[in-house]
Amino acid sequence: MELNKAQKLVKMVELMNRRGGIRATEFMDRFELDPRTLRRYLADLRGLNLPIEDNGTGFDRTIALDPSYRRAGVQLTLPEVLSLHFGRSLFTFLDGTQFAADLDDAIERLAPAIPRAHADVTRDLDRRFIAVPEHAKDYGEIGDIIDEVITSLIYNNPASVEYAKPDGVSRRYDLEPYTLATYRQGLYLFARDRADDRVKTFAIERFVSFSRRRLEKYVIPDDYDPNQLVADCFGIIGGEAIELSAVFDASAAPYVAERRWHHSQHLEVLDDGRLRLTMKVGLSQELVSWLLGFGGAVRVEGPAPLKERLRAAHLEALERLS
Repeated sequence: MELNKAQKLVKMVELMNRRGGIRATEFMDRFELDPRTLRRYLADLRGLNLPIEDNGTGFDRTIALDPSYRRAGVQLTLPEVLSLHFGRSLFTFLDGTQFAADLDDAIERLAPAIPRAHADVTRDLDRRFIAVPEHAKDYGEIGDIIDEVITSLIYNNPASVEYAKPDGVSRRYDLEPYTLATYRQGLYLFARDRADDRVKTFAIERFVSFSRRRLEKYVIPDDYDPNQLVADCFGIIGGEAIELSAVFDASAAPYVAERRWHHSQHLEVLDDGRLRLTMKVGLSQELVSWLLGFGGAVRVEGPAPLKERLRAAHLEALERLS
């Protein structure tokens, strides 16, 4: 897109505001300026009382804003810088999407707010703090859909969508997007299905199409609370709430005890080192898969429907191994 002069001046200020500034040759290459036009643009910016530093000679000189001007606004403490960097690392699963690019741009714009005293520390953050990726979903090919979802959320636009279920069967929905949620390196949309008049959970990567209706609006009910949608969930997908009781062997007890698996959980240490876990939680495939992961180190005491699902899954696994 061709930039006019005003847009170029705004971009030039952003570039000069970076730590270390920018070389004159990069200015000229990026905005297709000749030396005379560059000097004129810089004079215009100085006329706005911007403290521009022009260090060096020729095309290789560095042009920057005075550091005191850069730090005149927001100042970040070292803990804030570390939190910002670590927080960004949690969203690596969105790399390749505009969402991630916008987040990177926002963090880059905050770079001038980092005091010089912390500059050496911040250069090495990628080695000091990392988020080990889980088995992330790939959103690189559906960036446009993510953008449409976010825009629908912001402007309260309903959407006509096509959604493919895990079995591959597609269905069309008329949705009112309410909340975008992250869970285990994945994105999920809580949206009201107008046909059923019910809020449902949709995995973003399963949208075959997502068409926002720009001229229409919807209103989110005052009593809507996304936290209530997942209150009984063991994860992100809901199910009929059950009273789970499971006893874990002593070998598995420390692993179970060190995490909070659900807000309703209660732990009871037994005399022989085993651990009883009780909680009221939705009966879902997520819960079944989690219990199956402990193999023979857990004995589910109830309820009966869950015990039957686990027994059937173990028997099928044994049959496949024979």
